Amino acid sequence: MSGRFPIEDVSPVVSCGRYPAKAVVGELVPVSALAYREGHDALGCNVVWLGPDGVARPFTRMHSGEPGRDRWYATIRPDAVGEWIFTVEAFHDPYLTWRNAATKKIAAGQGAEELANDLAEGVRVLRAADELVPAAERARLAYAVEALRDADRSLPERVRPALELADLLWAYPVRELVTTGEEYRIWVDRERALFSAWYEFFPRSEGAILATADEPARSGTFATATERLPGVAAMGFDVLYLPPIHPIGRINRKGPNNSLVAGPGDVGSPWAIGAAEGGHDALHPDLGTAADFRAFVVAAAEHGLEVAMDLALQCAPDHPWVTEHPEWFTTRADGSIAYAENPPKKYQDIYPLNFDNDPEGIRAEVLRVVLHWVGEGVQIFRVDNPHTKPVDFWHWLIWEVKKVDPDVLFLAEAFTRPAMMHGLAKVGFTQSYTYFTWRTSPAEMREYCAELVAAADHMRPNFWPNTPDILHSSLQHGGPPMFKIRAVLASLLSPSWGMYAGYELFEHVARPGAEEYLDNEKYELRPRDWAGALAQGRSLAPFIGALNRVRRDNPALHRLRNLVFHDIDNPALLCWSKRDPETGNTVLVVCSFDSHTVQWGNTTLDMPALGLDWHDRFTVHDELTGASYDWGQHNAVRLDPYLQPAHVFTVRRPGAVEPPAATVPIATTAPTTAAALRDGNASATKDDARWTS
Repeated sequence: MSGRFPIEDVSPVVSCGRYPAKAVVGELVPVSALAYREGHDALGCNVVWLGPDGVARPFTRMHSGEPGRDRWYATIRPDAVGEWIFTVEAFHDPYLTWRNAATKKIAAGQGAEELANDLAEGVRVLRAADELVPAAERARLAYAVEALRDADRSLPERVRPALELADLLWAYPVRELVTTGEEYRIWVDRERALFSAWYEFFPRSEGAILATADEPARSGTFATATERLPGVAAMGFDVLYLPPIHPIGRINRKGPNNSLVAGPGDVGSPWAIGAAEGGHDALHPDLGTAADFRAFVVAAAEHGLEVAMDLALQCAPDHPWVTEHPEWFTTRADGSIAYAENPPKKYQDIYPLNFDNDPEGIRAEVLRVVLHWVGEGVQIFRVDNPHTKPVDFWHWLIWEVKKVDPDVLFLAEAFTRPAMMHGLAKVGFTQSYTYFTWRTSPAEMREYCAELVAAADHMRPNFWPNTPDILHSSLQHGGPPMFKIRAVLASLLSPSWGMYAGYELFEHVARPGAEEYLDNEKYELRPRDWAGALAQGRSLAPFIGALNRVRRDNPALHRLRNLVFHDIDNPALLCWSKRDPETGNTVLVVCSFDSHTVQWGNTTLDMPALGLDWHDRFTVHDELTGASYDWGQHNAVRLDPYLQPAHVFTVRRPGAVEPPAATVPIATTAPTTAAALRDGNASATKDDARWTS
């Protein structure tokens, strides 16, 4: 920084400017800085920002915050993908200085003779502004100058025209002694980087045929998986994530439930990548050809789904890299290659890469693989266990890929130490898995979400209630209402969320002693009767579709920074809202964490956060049931886990037009009655049709 005035503590800045902050196209990005000056003269601040096209945008004037704190605020709205540069400037504002002095002196009873120098200074400032304001406004300036010079007028009449220029000279200020702060970067992604709904399924299970006494098992293909696309799209998802679709190793192949011995018909784990048919740039032959994959990507796009691929940088023992580049792996004392371990877990079917032996060779090959799939139409990668690879490698890879295609997005699957999770986000990962799954009380969830909002400049969360690896005990034992509850929390707290196939069928039976599914799809084919479950009322799909519709239709839910929690006097309930400042769209949610018992609570709402005055009455419209209620700051709510575990309200301001009478509530989801829910007939697991306690 060079210049007259101190400019400090600028935001958004990540790691002192080492990495760019994050935003998406159209997002209102808050900018703030601490700036101050000596004496009583007025200070002004503004943001200067430069787009990725090299064109400077009109500067944005900053407003001061709490009086005496010297904190300045503004919002900028980037309109293109790429790297943006912003700078905070501070300047002496001669108009505000003159205006403040003139009004105080006149209020103190000083006359025209005592204000002679002030009147002359006003003329000077207005003449300096003549070149800054739009041509259509120059007549106002000229009239104000004429009035200031007219000694025949009374003092109030001489200064009034100049005082009335406050709004004009705020927008087009005279700036003197301009001080320019440091330059900082913001990387702006496409909208899906922040707002997305993910669905994960294994293509090999869709259309698969299980083995019988007479016929061997048969894998699903890209062609049969295409038949599942309408069902996924109907639930409102926009990203379809595929676990690895590459050849699967045969050496040390795992059997069902991660058993060490695989039978001749066992399909193995897709994360054991590589075999004689090829490695990371090849497709499993059972799934189809490259042309079949391209057709699948096109078909998904026609249903509004963008395909995301898994990027798992590890190899089966028979991956081509093992023989072609043995230096890329770790050799143990006995001469064998080390397989992956996370003690006490062992992954004998996977060899991790050693990035220290030939880092340049590994970098070049991984970049080639990623760009190969980008060339096949893939622009989203879910990265497996990035925290087990060097952070500087990811920093290099992500930005090398973005040089080729800035629209490529990366989701970090890293359940690890917070510093590493945040570090991966800082170096470039677009989104991050989180600890959402393990936050099972309102207090824990509120505290955790506050942490995530505070990190919004660099980390974008993606909430998943389940994954193939994670079946939390709350879902194992919470009954069907808990599946609704966790879906509401995931989809409406975070702008990005996802779920793994089977969630909508209430699959809940866990492998004994593990937080994962029994008969895990990672190791075997798992075809499901989607249509039958839906027809019989045993599917949560209509409810999921309703949540995603609410997300899509309400811009307030497309953002993270606007999350506000409200007080409610029952510790089993959580109340929060999101508001879009541009449209006024506001969503207010009250959700129970108790899947077994009816809960009552009384809200104390932060009314200004809803865009309302403290005394206002307003209408809340439940987007899940179609009911409307008259509310104020204090309201009683009753949530029945078997009938309605959450209210999802849109807020109608006083005098707003009510929704049409034809508003239709969501379709009934399984089971169709509270009694059926309590009986637990919603289970859709392979071997257990009822819930375990």
